[in-house]
Amino acid sequence: MKSARISFIIPCLNEAGHIVSTLTPLQRLRKSGHEIILVDGGSHDKTTELASTLVDTLITSHTGRAKQMNAGAAEASGDILCFVHADTLCPDNIDQLLSRDLCQSRNVWGRFDIRLSSNRKVFRIIEWFINKRSCLTGIATGDQGIFICRNIFKRINGYADIPLMEDIEISKRLRRISAPLCIRHHKLVTSSRRWESRGILRTVLLMWSLRLRYFFGESEHALAQAYQNHGTQK
Repeated sequence: MKSARISFIIPCLNEAGHIVSTLTPLQRLRKSGHEIILVDGGSHDKTTELASTLVDTLITSHTGRAKQMNAGAAEASGDILCFVHADTLCPDNIDQLLSRDLCQSRNVWGRFDIRLSSNRKVFRIIEWFINKRSCLTGIATGDQGIFICRNIFKRINGYADIPLMEDIEISKRLRRISAPLCIRHHKLVTSSRRWESRGILRTVLLMWSLRLRYFFGESEHALAQAYQNHGTQK
């Protein structure tokens, strides 16, 4: 695949404040023959209105990242599927990186290192741990821009339809096929708003707790409820 076509699949829900800044830098990729698929989970703001001219395909889906990403993948025609969060900025040369690094390797999937958007020093520590943990475990999280060869995604039947941990679950299955390709020197910039709005220490402890509980077999529905409760606490 010397000239691999990439389908960028972006699940979103009420992202009017970020969606234009996410999609605008990707317009060059559309001109180069790649496609952008936005999958809205039922936004009540102006997300779809703002995004309509900035994407190739706009889909409305049931809410839930796994559902939305699977719906986007079903419409995709690219050789590579790249799943990007709606508050994430991609490297300018992401198409070249994927076409070169993935297609010329034995890997069938991978992810990027990330940089969190805040300039506060504490976020340099948080992102270092996120990137290092992913590199050591071969497990990727959604905000790291997971990319997968489309034929492999179809073979494994995509994301499991679960309300949380869908990124970790698919990483475990993909890891049986190949190690992830870790693109480390061209980082995605993802929003630090989750930590800033919910409390840095509380959010870090919550995410580690949820992953530990998932490791010990707690149901994804219980974990999703715990995550939702964290978001509503003051």
